Amino acid sequence: MRLTVDAYELGPIGTNCYIVRAEQGAPEAVVVDPGGDAAQLRLELARMNAQCMAILITHGHWDHLGGVADLAEGTGAQVYMAEDERVLLEDVGSFVPPGVHVRPHTPDVPLQGDETLDLAGITFETLRVPGHSPAHLAYSADECLFSGDLLFAGSVGRTDLPGADWDTLVQSIRTLADRYPPATVVFPGHGPQTTLGAELARNPFLAELRG
Repeated sequence: MRLTVDAYELGPIGTNCYIVRAEQGAPEAVVVDPGGDAAQLRLELARMNAQCMAILITHGHWDHLGGVADLAEGTGAQVYMAEDERVLLEDVGSFVPPGVHVRPHTPDVPLQGDETLDLAGITFETLRVPGHSPAHLAYSADECLFSGDLLFAGSVGRTDLPGADWDTLVQSIRTLADRYPPATVVFPGHGPQTTLGAELARNPFLAELRG
């Protein structure tokens, strides 16, 4: 794994945010799922002497969106997000729990889930992986997979939310297993990093993929 990935737990429920650089000391970075604390992220970027070139959103649930508007406005970075979930950011106030405030923002680059993005010296592939949300995206680059809330270490994303579906989620994980090698490092939306192979071998929710 060549990429340099720094992880931060941000926002009210500790959502993982990642600052991704082509290598240690690279002058440009991509931020994945800034769920809050944009000021902290800007301080971290300054400490790295790195400029935020893009913000990638895996899906439109509020806990992944808390810092998007402030970070985008503060850095000038474009926001990449699934076209079919953009309303969840543009009208985010209609979807947050009571007492939570998230500023709305309009994504700059709508995605469908089959794009190649060249950002900050990194080539990302986008992959549509619904199940936890209808237009959920994963981003892969250099044997790293940013899986959002599709797949976790020892668990998977919830399917009791609007637009979620268990069979669809399992099929999306099957797609990942068919497409990427077992050594692929998975950076999930919550919890510790893992590998695709470890989850396919031991994740109790994926027993049907081992049958």
